Amino acid sequence: MVGDEEGTALVLNRLRRAHGQLAGVISMIEQGRDCKDVVTQLAAVSRALDRAGFKIVATGLRECLSGEAAEGAEPMTEAELEKLFLALA
Repeated sequence: MVGDEEGTALVLNRLRRAHGQLAGVISMIEQGRDCKDVVTQLAAVSRALDRAGFKIVATGLRECLSGEAAEGAEPMTEAELEKLFLALA
């Protein structure tokens, strides 16, 4: 995520939140909590990960369109971006 400190911070915050939520899900399972509660929290983790992934893909699209790329890296092709997007869909 070239030169996008704000975007990187958003992604990292979402991933940290998902990390905490996942730890909570593990704890809930270990405690024998109700299936409905566990699945609800697991869905929240999944959404947090999806949002982080989509932000990364969106940043990749912007970098590709603007011609920016990480130092020494080739810009992603349309096919590579499509593959990344579909991996999250």
